[in-house]
Amino acid sequence: MSSSRARARLVSTGSRSLVLAAVYVFLFSPIVIVAASSFDYGERAYVVFPPERFTFDAYLNIPDYIVDGIYLSVTVGLAAALGASAIGIPAALGLVRGNIVGKSAIMTLFRVPLQIPGVVMGLAFLQAYYAIGAATGWYANGTFVGLAIAHIFAATPFVVGAVAPVLQRFQPTLEEAAQTLGASRWTTFRRITLPLIAPGVFAGSLYAFMVSFGDVPIAIFLSKPGTSTFPVEVFLALEQEFDTTVLAASTVVVVFSLIVLLVIQRFSGLDVFVRTR
Repeated sequence: MSSSRARARLVSTGSRSLVLAAVYVFLFSPIVIVAASSFDYGERAYVVFPPERFTFDAYLNIPDYIVDGIYLSVTVGLAAALGASAIGIPAALGLVRGNIVGKSAIMTLFRVPLQIPGVVMGLAFLQAYYAIGAATGWYANGTFVGLAIAHIFAATPFVVGAVAPVLQRFQPTLEEAAQTLGASRWTTFRRITLPLIAPGVFAGSLYAFMVSFGDVPIAIFLSKPGTSTFPVEVFLALEQEFDTTVLAASTVVVVFSLIVLLVIQRFSGLDVFVRTR
C-alpha cells in the first residue's frame, strides 16, 4: 500500500512539474525568440529564429528615436508611479481606516480606470485636453505633463489595490504605542506606519510604473512626433517597416526590467510580501 501511495505521489509531482514547465515555456518562449533573433542583424522583413549568425550590430545601431522613447517612457513611468502613490496611499488609508459615508461607492470609483479600455481612456483625455486648450490656450496633448496625468489616472487603482490589503492586516496598536510614548502623528506615520506598509507601497508603485511604461493605447492618442514613448515607437516601427534594432531595444528593456525587479525584491522585501498574500 505504501509503495502504491509513493508511486501515486511521484506521478502527481511529475505531472505538476510538467504542467509548470509547459506554463513557463508558454510565457517565456516569445521573449527568448525576440532576444535570440536580435543577434541576427540584417535587412529583412521578418524575424529569423534560430539566428543564422551572431552579431551585436543591431545593438550598436539602435536609432536615436528609440533611445529617446525609452528615456521618455522611464521618466513618464516614474512620474506616474510617484503621482499614483501620492494619491493612492492617502486614499487607501482613508478607505481602510476612515468612517466615510459611501465607502463602497468610493472604492468602486477608484476601480473605474480598470474597467475603461485604454483606447477609450486615451480618446477621452485627448478630447479633454482639446477642450482645456480651447479655453486656456495651453494644449496638454503631446506634452510630458499631459501624458503623465493620463498615466497617473490609469495607474492609481493599482496602488490603492496593493496598499489597502496591507493596511487591513496592520496592527493599529503599534501606532497607539508610539503616540503614547510621545510621537506625533507625522512621526508615527513616518517611523511606524510607512515602513510596515512599505512592501505594499513598493508593489503598487511597481505596478503603476509597469502600466505606464507598457501603455500603447493612451500614449498613442497623446503623443506627437518627438514625444512618443518607447511602446508607441515600437508599434509604429513594426507597422511601417521591420527592423532588427527594435528587437535589440526590446531585449535591452526586458533585461533592464528584470534587473530592476530583482533589486526591488531584494531590498524592499517585496518577495516576502508576495509569498504572504
